[in-house]
Amino acid sequence: MSKTLYSVILKLAYAVLLSSAVAGAARAHEVVPTIADLTVAEGAADLELRVNLEALMSGIDLDAVADTNDAENAGDYDSLRALPAEQIAARVPDLLAAWNAAPLLRADGEAVNLATVSVTVPEDVNAELPRISEWVLQGQVPLAARGVVVAWPAGSGAMVLRQQGVDEPYTGYLEGGTQSPEIELAGGGQETAWQAFMSYIPVGFDHILPKGLDHILFVLGLFFLSTHLKPLVWQVSAFTAAHTVTLALGALGLVTVPGSIVEPLIAASIVYVAVENIFTSGLNPWRPFVIFGFGLLHGLGFASVLGEFGLPSDQFVPALIGFNIGVEIGQLTVIAIMALCVWQALRVARGEGGADGAKRLYVGLAVAALVLCFVPMPGVAAALEAPVPLFLVPLGLVFTACFLSVQFRQTAGAYRRFVAIPASAGIAAVGAYWFIERVFL
Repeated sequence: MSKTLYSVILKLAYAVLLSSAVAGAARAHEVVPTIADLTVAEGAADLELRVNLEALMSGIDLDAVADTNDAENAGDYDSLRALPAEQIAARVPDLLAAWNAAPLLRADGEAVNLATVSVTVPEDVNAELPRISEWVLQGQVPLAARGVVVAWPAGSGAMVLRQQGVDEPYTGYLEGGTQSPEIELAGGGQETAWQAFMSYIPVGFDHILPKGLDHILFVLGLFFLSTHLKPLVWQVSAFTAAHTVTLALGALGLVTVPGSIVEPLIAASIVYVAVENIFTSGLNPWRPFVIFGFGLLHGLGFASVLGEFGLPSDQFVPALIGFNIGVEIGQLTVIAIMALCVWQALRVARGEGGADGAKRLYVGLAVAALVLCFVPMPGVAAALEAPVPLFLVPLGLVFTACFLSVQFRQTAGAYRRFVAIPASAGIAAVGAYWFIERVFL
Protein backbone atom coordinates (compact mmCIF):
# COMPACT_ATOMS: atom_id res chain seq x y z
CA MET A 1 0.00 0.00 0.00
CA SER A 2 2.77 2.44 0.95
CA LYS A 3 4.64 1.66 -2.27
CA THR A 4 1.50 2.30 -4.32
CA LEU A 5 0.89 5.61 -2.55
CA TYR A 6 4.53 6.62 -3.08
CA SER A 7 4.27 5.82 -6.78
CA VAL A 8 1.08 7.88 -7.17
CA ILE A 9 2.60 10.87 -5.34
CA LEU A 10 5.74 10.64 -7.47
CA LYS A 11 3.77 10.66 -10.71
CA LEU A 12 1.60 13.56 -9.62
CA ALA A 13 4.62 15.57 -8.49
CA TYR A 14 6.32 15.12 -11.83
CA ALA A 15 3.14 15.97 -13.69
CA VAL A 16 2.63 19.19 -11.73
CA LEU A 17 6.25 20.29 -12.06
CA LEU A 18 6.49 19.53 -15.75
CA SER A 19 3.13 21.16 -16.39
CA SER A 20 4.18 24.35 -14.62
CA ALA A 21 7.44 24.43 -16.56
CA VAL A 22 6.01 23.86 -20.01
CA ALA A 23 2.34 24.76 -20.09
CA GLY A 24 3.05 28.46 -19.99
CA ALA A 25 4.62 28.12 -23.41
CA ALA A 26 1.33 27.47 -25.17
CA ARG A 27 1.38 29.67 -28.20
CA ALA A 28 -1.48 32.10 -27.55
CA HIS A 29 0.89 35.03 -28.22
CA GLU A 30 3.12 33.26 -30.72
CA VAL A 31 5.53 35.45 -32.65
CA VAL A 32 4.67 35.05 -36.33
CA PRO A 33 6.80 36.18 -39.28
CA THR A 34 6.04 39.38 -41.14
CA ILE A 35 5.01 38.70 -44.73
CA ALA A 36 6.24 41.38 -47.16
CA ASP A 37 5.36 41.62 -50.86
CA LEU A 38 7.65 43.95 -52.79
CA THR A 39 6.67 45.48 -56.14
CA VAL A 40 8.83 48.02 -57.98
CA ALA A 41 7.43 49.55 -61.17
CA GLU A 42 7.57 52.92 -62.92
CA GLY A 43 9.77 54.50 -60.27
CA ALA A 44 7.64 53.44 -57.30
CA ALA A 45 8.44 50.77 -54.73
CA ASP A 46 5.41 49.30 -52.95
CA LEU A 47 5.90 47.17 -49.84
CA GLU A 48 2.75 45.40 -48.64
CA LEU A 49 3.15 44.01 -45.13
CA ARG A 50 1.11 41.53 -43.12
CA VAL A 51 2.50 42.34 -39.71
CA ASN A 52 1.87 42.20 -35.98
CA LEU A 53 2.17 45.93 -35.28
CA GLU A 54 1.71 45.61 -31.53
CA ALA A 55 4.64 43.21 -31.26
CA LEU A 56 6.92 45.58 -33.20
CA MET A 57 5.77 48.62 -31.20
CA SER A 58 6.18 46.92 -27.82
CA GLY A 59 9.98 46.95 -27.84
CA ILE A 60 10.12 43.19 -27.33
CA ASP A 61 13.16 41.55 -28.92
CA LEU A 62 11.22 39.33 -31.32
CA ASP A 63 14.47 37.65 -32.40
CA ALA A 64 14.88 36.19 -28.91
CA VAL A 65 11.40 34.84 -28.12
CA ALA A 66 8.88 32.58 -29.83
CA ASP A 67 6.02 33.87 -27.69
CA THR A 68 5.53 37.42 -26.41
CA ASN A 69 4.56 35.99 -23.02
CA ASP A 70 8.18 34.87 -22.61
CA ALA A 71 9.55 38.44 -22.81
CA GLU A 72 10.37 40.47 -19.71
CA ASN A 73 8.27 43.35 -21.04
CA ALA A 74 5.35 41.15 -22.10
CA GLY A 75 3.02 43.54 -20.29
CA ASP A 76 3.84 46.27 -22.83
CA TYR A 77 2.63 44.05 -25.65
CA ASP A 78 -0.52 43.12 -23.74
CA SER A 79 -1.29 46.80 -23.12
CA LEU A 80 -0.91 47.60 -26.81
CA ARG A 81 -2.94 44.55 -27.79
CA ALA A 82 -5.81 45.84 -25.66
CA LEU A 83 -5.95 49.18 -27.50
CA PRO A 84 -8.58 49.75 -30.20
CA ALA A 85 -7.49 49.51 -33.82
CA GLU A 86 -7.49 53.25 -34.49
CA GLN A 87 -5.04 53.91 -31.67
CA ILE A 88 -2.61 51.34 -33.04
CA ALA A 89 -2.89 52.85 -36.51
CA ALA A 90 -2.15 56.30 -35.01
CA ARG A 91 1.22 55.02 -33.71
CA VAL A 92 2.40 53.74 -37.08
CA PRO A 93 4.28 56.96 -38.06
CA ASP A 94 6.70 56.57 -35.12
CA LEU A 95 7.56 53.02 -36.19
CA LEU A 96 7.98 54.05 -39.81
CA ALA A 97 10.28 56.95 -38.83
CA ALA A 98 12.61 54.49 -37.11
CA TRP A 99 12.58 52.22 -40.16
CA ASN A 100 13.34 55.07 -42.56
CA ALA A 101 16.23 56.16 -40.34
CA ALA A 102 17.79 52.70 -40.64
CA PRO A 103 16.89 52.64 -43.64
CA LEU A 104 14.54 49.77 -44.40
CA LEU A 105 14.87 50.01 -48.18
CA ARG A 106 17.77 51.04 -50.41
CA ALA A 107 17.89 51.35 -54.19
CA ASP A 108 21.35 51.09 -55.78
CA GLY A 109 22.79 51.85 -52.35
CA GLU A 110 20.70 54.99 -51.73
CA ALA A 111 18.06 55.16 -49.00
CA VAL A 112 14.43 55.11 -50.12
CA ASN A 113 12.10 57.13 -47.90
CA LEU A 114 8.88 55.18 -47.39
CA ALA A 115 5.46 56.66 -46.67
CA THR A 116 2.25 55.01 -45.54
CA VAL A 117 -0.33 54.46 -48.25
CA SER A 118 -2.78 52.62 -46.02
CA VAL A 119 -2.89 50.72 -42.77
CA THR A 120 -5.67 48.32 -41.80
CA VAL A 121 -5.79 47.06 -38.23
CA PRO A 122 -8.53 44.44 -37.89
CA GLU A 123 -11.21 44.67 -35.23
CA ASP A 124 -12.88 41.84 -33.32
CA VAL A 125 -9.82 39.59 -33.11
CA ASN A 126 -9.55 37.42 -30.01
CA ALA A 127 -7.30 39.33 -27.59
CA GLU A 128 -5.38 36.12 -26.88
CA LEU A 129 -4.31 35.81 -30.53
CA PRO A 130 -1.90 37.88 -32.62
CA ARG A 131 -3.63 40.66 -34.54
CA ILE A 132 -2.22 40.74 -38.07
CA SER A 133 -2.50 44.16 -39.71
CA GLU A 134 -2.07 45.07 -43.37
CA TRP A 135 0.29 47.99 -43.93
CA VAL A 136 1.12 49.33 -47.39
CA LEU A 137 4.23 51.48 -47.82
CA GLN A 138 5.47 53.31 -50.89
CA GLY A 139 8.65 55.12 -51.85
CA GLN A 140 10.16 56.62 -54.98
CA VAL A 141 13.14 54.95 -56.64
CA PRO A 142 15.15 56.23 -59.62
CA LEU A 143 13.83 54.99 -62.94
CA ALA A 144 17.33 53.80 -63.78
CA ALA A 145 17.68 51.79 -60.56
CA ARG A 146 18.76 48.20 -61.10
CA GLY A 147 18.25 46.65 -57.69
CA VAL A 148 16.99 47.16 -54.14
CA VAL A 149 18.00 45.80 -50.74
CA VAL A 150 15.66 45.31 -47.79
CA ALA A 151 17.31 45.57 -44.35
CA TRP A 152 15.03 44.11 -41.69
CA PRO A 153 15.73 45.75 -38.30
CA ALA A 154 17.21 43.75 -35.43
CA GLY A 155 14.63 42.65 -32.88
CA SER A 156 11.82 42.49 -35.45
CA GLY A 157 11.58 38.71 -35.72
CA ALA A 158 11.47 36.95 -39.07
CA MET A 159 10.33 38.31 -42.40
CA VAL A 160 9.30 36.42 -45.51
CA LEU A 161 10.10 38.74 -48.44
CA ARG A 162 8.47 38.04 -51.81
CA GLN A 163 9.11 39.99 -55.01
CA GLN A 164 6.04 40.52 -57.18
CA GLY A 165 5.34 41.49 -60.79
CA VAL A 166 8.43 40.01 -62.49
CA ASP A 167 9.56 36.72 -63.96
CA GLU A 168 11.66 34.50 -61.70
CA PRO A 169 10.99 36.67 -58.60
CA TYR A 170 13.13 36.70 -55.47
CA THR A 171 11.72 35.02 -52.36
CA GLY A 172 13.71 35.07 -49.15
CA TYR A 173 13.57 34.51 -45.40
CA LEU A 174 15.20 37.26 -43.32
CA GLU A 175 15.99 37.11 -39.63
CA GLY A 176 15.93 40.33 -37.63
CA GLY A 177 19.14 42.29 -38.13
CA THR A 178 19.84 40.84 -41.58
CA GLN A 179 19.31 42.13 -45.09
CA SER A 180 18.38 40.65 -48.42
CA PRO A 181 20.84 40.32 -51.26
CA GLU A 182 20.40 42.92 -53.96
CA ILE A 183 17.08 42.13 -55.60
CA GLU A 184 17.22 42.68 -59.34
CA LEU A 185 14.24 44.82 -60.38
CA ALA A 186 14.05 43.04 -63.72
CA GLY A 187 13.67 39.68 -61.95
CA GLY A 188 15.92 36.66 -62.24
CA GLY A 189 16.72 36.50 -58.52
CA GLN A 190 14.66 33.39 -57.95
CA GLU A 191 16.26 30.63 -55.91
CA THR A 192 17.35 27.47 -57.68
CA ALA A 193 15.70 24.21 -56.71
CA TRP A 194 18.72 23.32 -54.56
CA GLN A 195 18.74 26.72 -52.85
CA ALA A 196 15.01 26.48 -52.08
CA PHE A 197 15.47 22.93 -50.76
CA MET A 198 18.35 23.93 -48.48
CA SER A 199 16.78 27.18 -47.28
CA TYR A 200 13.61 25.45 -46.05
CA ILE A 201 15.38 22.71 -44.08
CA PRO A 202 16.18 25.07 -41.16
CA VAL A 203 12.60 26.45 -41.31
CA GLY A 204 11.25 22.92 -40.76
CA PHE A 205 13.82 22.14 -38.07
CA ASP A 206 13.07 25.40 -36.27
CA HIS A 207 9.38 24.49 -36.16
CA ILE A 208 10.32 21.46 -34.03
CA LEU A 209 13.32 22.78 -32.10
CA PRO A 210 12.74 25.04 -30.33
CA LYS A 211 9.29 26.29 -31.38
CA GLY A 212 7.27 23.08 -31.63
CA LEU A 213 6.70 22.20 -27.99
CA ASP A 214 3.49 20.33 -28.78
CA HIS A 215 5.25 18.25 -31.43
CA ILE A 216 8.22 17.70 -29.08
CA LEU A 217 5.93 16.31 -26.39
CA PHE A 218 4.12 14.07 -28.86
CA VAL A 219 7.40 12.58 -30.09
CA LEU A 220 8.53 12.07 -26.48
CA GLY A 221 5.23 10.33 -25.83
CA LEU A 222 6.20 7.87 -28.55
CA PHE A 223 9.69 7.50 -27.07
CA PHE A 224 8.56 6.64 -23.54
CA LEU A 225 6.28 3.76 -24.60
CA SER A 226 9.02 1.15 -24.56
CA THR A 227 12.74 0.71 -24.04
CA HIS A 228 13.02 -1.29 -27.27
CA LEU A 229 13.89 0.14 -30.67
CA LYS A 230 11.33 -1.72 -32.79
CA PRO A 231 8.19 -0.12 -31.26
CA LEU A 232 9.78 3.33 -31.64
CA VAL A 233 10.62 2.67 -35.31
CA TRP A 234 7.06 1.53 -36.03
CA GLN A 235 5.54 4.58 -34.36
CA VAL A 236 7.88 7.14 -35.89
CA SER A 237 7.42 5.59 -39.34
CA ALA A 238 3.62 5.78 -39.06
CA PHE A 239 3.76 9.35 -37.77
CA THR A 240 6.18 10.45 -40.51
CA ALA A 241 4.18 8.85 -43.33
CA ALA A 242 0.96 10.46 -42.13
CA HIS A 243 2.16 13.99 -41.55
CA THR A 244 4.00 13.95 -44.88
CA VAL A 245 0.67 13.30 -46.64
CA THR A 246 -1.32 16.07 -44.96
CA LEU A 247 1.62 18.48 -45.05
CA ALA A 248 1.70 18.15 -48.83
CA LEU A 249 -2.10 18.32 -49.20
CA GLY A 250 -2.34 21.30 -46.88
CA ALA A 251 0.52 23.16 -48.54
CA LEU A 252 -1.15 22.60 -51.93
CA GLY A 253 -4.39 23.99 -50.54
CA LEU A 254 -6.25 20.74 -51.22
CA VAL A 255 -7.08 20.21 -47.54
CA THR A 256 -7.82 23.09 -45.19
CA VAL A 257 -8.90 22.65 -41.59
CA PRO A 258 -9.14 25.65 -39.23
CA GLY A 259 -6.48 25.91 -36.55
CA SER A 260 -9.27 26.16 -33.96
CA ILE A 261 -10.00 22.51 -34.74
CA VAL A 262 -6.49 21.20 -35.45
CA GLU A 263 -4.69 22.67 -32.43
CA PRO A 264 -7.01 21.19 -29.73
CA LEU A 265 -6.88 17.81 -31.49
CA ILE A 266 -3.08 17.93 -31.49
CA ALA A 267 -3.20 18.56 -27.74
CA ALA A 268 -5.62 15.62 -27.36
CA SER A 269 -3.22 13.39 -29.30
CA ILE A 270 -0.50 14.21 -26.80
CA VAL A 271 -2.78 13.20 -23.94
CA TYR A 272 -3.73 9.94 -25.62
CA VAL A 273 -0.23 8.63 -26.32
CA ALA A 274 1.02 9.67 -22.87
CA VAL A 275 -1.88 8.12 -20.97
CA GLU A 276 -1.61 4.90 -22.97
CA ASN A 277 2.08 4.74 -21.97
CA ILE A 278 0.99 4.59 -18.32
CA PHE A 279 -1.21 1.56 -18.85
CA THR A 280 0.85 -0.44 -21.34
CA SER A 281 4.56 -1.08 -21.80
CA GLY A 282 4.53 -2.49 -25.31
CA LEU A 283 3.30 -1.78 -28.81
CA ASN A 284 -0.24 -3.06 -29.21
CA PRO A 285 -1.55 -3.88 -32.71
CA TRP A 286 -3.69 -0.77 -33.09
CA ARG A 287 -1.28 1.89 -31.81
CA PRO A 288 0.56 2.44 -35.15
CA PHE A 289 -2.81 3.09 -36.81
CA VAL A 290 -3.77 5.54 -34.08
CA ILE A 291 -0.38 7.25 -34.44
CA PHE A 292 -0.97 7.45 -38.20
CA GLY A 293 -4.26 9.23 -37.56
CA PHE A 294 -2.59 11.66 -35.18
CA GLY A 295 0.18 12.18 -37.73
CA LEU A 296 -2.44 13.42 -40.18
CA LEU A 297 -3.41 16.09 -37.64
CA HIS A 298 0.17 17.14 -36.98
CA GLY A 299 0.76 17.41 -40.72
CA LEU A 300 -2.06 19.94 -40.92
CA GLY A 301 -0.33 21.86 -38.13
CA PHE A 302 2.91 21.86 -40.12
CA ALA A 303 0.99 23.01 -43.21
CA SER A 304 -0.39 25.99 -41.28
CA VAL A 305 3.19 27.07 -40.57
CA LEU A 306 4.02 26.88 -44.26
CA GLY A 307 0.90 28.93 -44.88
CA GLU A 308 2.39 31.67 -42.70
CA PHE A 309 5.74 31.59 -44.50
CA GLY A 310 4.55 30.92 -48.01
CA LEU A 311 6.33 28.70 -50.51
CA PRO A 312 8.01 29.94 -53.70
CA SER A 313 5.53 29.02 -56.42
CA ASP A 314 8.17 28.01 -58.97
CA GLN A 315 10.18 25.98 -56.45
CA PHE A 316 7.24 24.59 -54.50
CA VAL A 317 8.26 20.93 -54.47
CA PRO A 318 11.92 21.33 -53.38
CA ALA A 319 10.92 23.85 -50.72
CA LEU A 320 8.21 21.51 -49.41
CA ILE A 321 10.61 18.56 -49.34
CA GLY A 322 13.22 20.68 -47.57
CA PHE A 323 10.72 21.75 -44.92
CA ASN A 324 9.61 18.17 -44.33
CA ILE A 325 13.19 16.94 -44.02
CA GLY A 326 13.86 19.73 -41.53
CA VAL A 327 10.88 18.53 -39.50
CA GLU A 328 12.20 14.95 -39.57
CA ILE A 329 15.67 16.04 -38.48
CA GLY A 330 14.10 17.99 -35.63
CA GLN A 331 12.07 14.98 -34.49
CA LEU A 332 15.09 12.66 -34.64
CA THR A 333 17.11 15.23 -32.70
CA VAL A 334 14.47 15.24 -29.93
CA ILE A 335 14.61 11.45 -29.75
CA ALA A 336 18.42 11.43 -29.78
CA ILE A 337 18.66 13.97 -26.96
CA MET A 338 16.25 12.05 -24.74
CA ALA A 339 17.94 8.74 -25.57
CA LEU A 340 21.25 10.22 -24.39
CA CYS A 341 19.62 11.48 -21.21
CA VAL A 342 18.25 8.06 -20.19
CA TRP A 343 20.94 5.85 -21.78
CA GLN A 344 22.91 5.15 -18.62
CA ALA A 345 19.76 4.38 -16.64
CA LEU A 346 18.72 1.90 -19.33
CA ARG A 347 22.17 0.26 -19.25
CA VAL A 348 21.89 -0.22 -15.51
CA ALA A 349 18.37 -1.62 -15.90
CA ARG A 350 19.75 -4.16 -18.38
CA GLY A 351 22.68 -5.04 -16.12
CA GLU A 352 25.21 -3.52 -18.50
CA GLY A 353 26.49 -0.58 -16.45
CA GLY A 354 27.72 0.29 -12.98
CA ALA A 355 25.13 1.77 -10.62
CA ASP A 356 27.52 3.99 -8.61
CA GLY A 357 28.88 5.77 -11.66
CA ALA A 358 25.38 6.23 -13.06
CA LYS A 359 24.13 7.74 -9.80
CA ARG A 360 27.01 10.20 -9.66
CA LEU A 361 26.38 11.13 -13.30
CA TYR A 362 22.68 11.83 -12.78
CA VAL A 363 23.19 13.76 -9.55
CA GLY A 364 25.73 15.95 -11.31
CA LEU A 365 23.46 16.49 -14.31
CA ALA A 366 20.40 17.29 -12.17
CA VAL A 367 22.34 19.78 -10.04
CA ALA A 368 23.87 21.37 -13.15
CA ALA A 369 20.43 21.78 -14.72
CA LEU A 370 19.10 23.39 -11.53
CA VAL A 371 22.06 25.77 -11.16
CA LEU A 372 21.98 26.81 -14.81
CA CYS A 373 18.35 27.84 -14.41
CA PHE A 374 19.62 30.77 -12.32
CA VAL A 375 22.53 31.71 -14.59
CA PRO A 376 21.73 34.48 -17.10
CA MET A 377 22.30 33.09 -20.58
CA PRO A 378 20.82 35.60 -23.03
CA GLY A 379 22.58 34.02 -26.00
CA VAL A 380 21.14 30.59 -25.23
CA ALA A 381 17.70 32.08 -24.60
CA ALA A 382 17.87 33.85 -27.96
CA ALA A 383 18.81 30.60 -29.70
CA LEU A 384 16.02 28.71 -27.95
CA GLU A 385 13.59 31.61 -28.43
CA ALA A 386 12.29 30.85 -24.94
CA PRO A 387 13.45 31.11 -21.31
CA VAL A 388 16.25 28.62 -20.65
CA PRO A 389 14.50 27.07 -17.57
CA LEU A 390 11.65 26.01 -19.85
CA PHE A 391 13.99 23.32 -21.18
CA LEU A 392 16.31 22.82 -18.20
CA VAL A 393 13.61 22.12 -15.61
CA PRO A 394 12.14 19.15 -17.52
CA LEU A 395 15.64 17.83 -18.20
CA GLY A 396 16.48 18.15 -14.52
CA LEU A 397 13.37 16.16 -13.66
CA VAL A 398 14.36 13.45 -16.16
CA PHE A 399 17.85 13.23 -14.63
CA THR A 400 16.31 12.96 -11.16
CA ALA A 401 13.97 10.22 -12.37
CA CYS A 402 16.90 8.35 -13.89
CA PHE A 403 18.78 8.60 -10.59
CA LEU A 404 15.80 7.09 -8.77
CA SER A 405 15.54 4.26 -11.29
CA VAL A 406 19.20 3.43 -10.66
CA GLN A 407 18.93 3.85 -6.89
CA PHE A 408 15.95 1.48 -6.73
CA ARG A 409 17.13 -0.77 -9.54
CA GLN A 410 16.16 -3.90 -7.58
CA THR A 411 12.52 -2.85 -7.90
CA ALA A 412 10.70 -4.66 -10.70
CA GLY A 413 10.49 -2.44 -13.78
CA ALA A 414 12.43 0.37 -12.09
CA TYR A 415 13.01 2.37 -15.30
CA ARG A 416 9.36 2.21 -16.27
CA ARG A 417 8.16 3.02 -12.75
CA PHE A 418 10.49 5.94 -12.07
CA VAL A 419 11.13 7.35 -15.55
CA ALA A 420 8.68 6.33 -18.28
CA ILE A 421 5.44 6.53 -16.30
CA PRO A 422 6.15 9.82 -14.45
CA ALA A 423 7.40 11.43 -17.68
CA SER A 424 4.28 10.26 -19.51
CA ALA A 425 2.10 11.59 -16.70
CA GLY A 426 3.78 14.98 -17.00
CA ILE A 427 3.36 14.99 -20.77
CA ALA A 428 -0.33 14.09 -20.40
CA ALA A 429 -0.83 16.91 -17.88
CA VAL A 430 0.65 19.48 -20.25
CA GLY A 431 -1.38 18.15 -23.18
CA ALA A 432 -4.57 18.31 -21.10
CA TYR A 433 -3.82 21.91 -20.13
CA TRP A 434 -3.25 22.86 -23.76
CA PHE A 435 -6.49 21.15 -24.80
CA ILE A 436 -8.48 23.07 -22.20
CA GLU A 437 -6.74 26.32 -23.09
CA ARG A 438 -7.26 25.92 -26.83
CA VAL A 439 -10.94 25.01 -26.47
CA PHE A 440 -12.21 27.03 -23.54
CA LEU A 441 -9.75 29.83 -22.68
